[in-house]
Amino acid sequence: MSGNEAIARGAYEYGVRLASAYPGTPSTEILECIGALYPEIRAGWAPNEKVALEVAAGSAYGGSRSMAIMKHVGLNVAADPFMTLSYTGVNGGLVIVVCDDPEMHSSQNEQDTRNYAKFGKVPCLESSDSQEAKDMVGEALLISENFDTPVILRSSTRISHSMSLVETKTRSEGPKELGLKKDPMKFVMLPAMARRRHPIVEQRLKDVAAFAETFPFNKIIMGDTSLGIISSGVNFQYAREVAPSASFLKLGMVWPLPVKMIKDFASRVKRLVVIEDLDPFIEEAVRLMGIAVEGKELTGICSELSPEKVEIALTGASSARSIGPIDVELPLRPPNMCPGCPHRATFTALKKNKVYVSGDIGCYTLGALPPLGMLDHCLCMGAGIGIASGLDRSLGDLAKGKAVAVIGDSTFFHSGMTPLLELAYNGGSTTVVIMDNRTTAMTGAQNHPGTGFTLRLDPTITADIEKLAESFGFKRIRTVNPYKVRELEKIVSEELEAPEPSLIISRAPCALLKTDRILIDKPYDIDKDVCKGCKSCINTGCPALEFVKIEEPAEGEKRKGFSKINPALCVGCGTCYEVCKFDAVKEAS
Repeated sequence: MSGNEAIARGAYEYGVRLASAYPGTPSTEILECIGALYPEIRAGWAPNEKVALEVAAGSAYGGSRSMAIMKHVGLNVAADPFMTLSYTGVNGGLVIVVCDDPEMHSSQNEQDTRNYAKFGKVPCLESSDSQEAKDMVGEALLISENFDTPVILRSSTRISHSMSLVETKTRSEGPKELGLKKDPMKFVMLPAMARRRHPIVEQRLKDVAAFAETFPFNKIIMGDTSLGIISSGVNFQYAREVAPSASFLKLGMVWPLPVKMIKDFASRVKRLVVIEDLDPFIEEAVRLMGIAVEGKELTGICSELSPEKVEIALTGASSARSIGPIDVELPLRPPNMCPGCPHRATFTALKKNKVYVSGDIGCYTLGALPPLGMLDHCLCMGAGIGIASGLDRSLGDLAKGKAVAVIGDSTFFHSGMTPLLELAYNGGSTTVVIMDNRTTAMTGAQNHPGTGFTLRLDPTITADIEKLAESFGFKRIRTVNPYKVRELEKIVSEELEAPEPSLIISRAPCALLKTDRILIDKPYDIDKDVCKGCKSCINTGCPALEFVKIEEPAEGEKRKGFSKINPALCVGCGTCYEVCKFDAVKEAS
């Protein structure tokens, strides 16, 4: 099993009754796997991670074993309920699975979730393979129930997406009695109640720290005492691989730390090194214990580690056999939107209007790259609307007719509704473009409240963006098919001139969806004799388009080449047809 599959299996085996999540790499497959394989668990996508955690908290308040799942930046969104959950406690077991992304393979930052565990005063476990990923779900639930606390189970990209053998077992139910019980002194965090809960939280942390000394996944493995390594997660595997004879303290609970165990281990080795990704979290804690230790000066603080990096850190050199330079010039393959992507058509229309675009997290973030080059900001989920509104209202005429926000449909439901309401409330002249491709595309086409289907593909409500915007007070709402680039270009131009906030819904399904497609599935062709070589079609960035240079132009030939369509890639979206000024693009015969 992959680590994500194993966590899903752990939710099943250890009696989780409800799981809630918002998709985000590297955590997405956990809920997908639960939804596909374990009908005993009530599982569903939430609009965002805050809601996912609140739903899981409600389930735990009723005595159920529950799970909330997110990637590391998702915990930022869920931080508000997370911090106070530490005060209220949970009743039933609650495990918060958070998957970090060192190296930022698919994320906008490299934040370290262990800091949230310390900040929120809750335990944090970390597995080093898929078997532990499964088993630690059970351990996290037991700790949660025994100490009345939420528990973080931290994973990372390498654990989430790599595979190892897992021994499975049958399902067992949680020990808590299910039901509704009134206890406002515990669960209503008015200041008077919260003041009483804070000392309980502090004592609980001390109790969990004492438990950490005997936690079975905290292990001392003695070997050569000239080198002692403290590590956790996948980095323990790397360190064991490159220094198998060393002594190890393997930590399965990375907060709170087992102080006595660490001091005992340190006293038995001559040289002590901490091998950990990202922040010097364990290293700094060990230093505060008065113990001399090496760490980040050897491994660095940025990016993920690897066996080779760990070996260089420990020995100063790598034993990996070098095959020398490869004398081959490999072609560059930058990330790109798929052929037929409706976002490309939308950006093409925006580019014609020479606007300044604030965006969000999603496939459309690729619009920042050439040849489109049409995204000027990308901060976090839902931020594009607020940023554009701030630019518009603060810069006045300097931004008039230029400030545009783009946001996807899933991101709109995640965290775009409140900034859209703020825009309607405080005014200005910002134009918002919702790029509605009917799915959560970047993480693998998951459903959301606007698709009409749940995680398990059961029919449900379909949230209506137009009616939402109308209820917010928007008077200017335009819905358009983005493949009609000229029409969209005209609509954008008109809305930029409006003296009030306006909303354009650019709606066409993701090119990879198997149903309800607008695309005609018939490729286009370009008449090379008519093509002027202006590259208007090439500048849309479609992978199906190629430019053929004319090496030896004929007498009188002014163009430097002509465009060509690869029929194996073209899906017939018609964007190139829309932008061509010379009628060179035709439907293929």
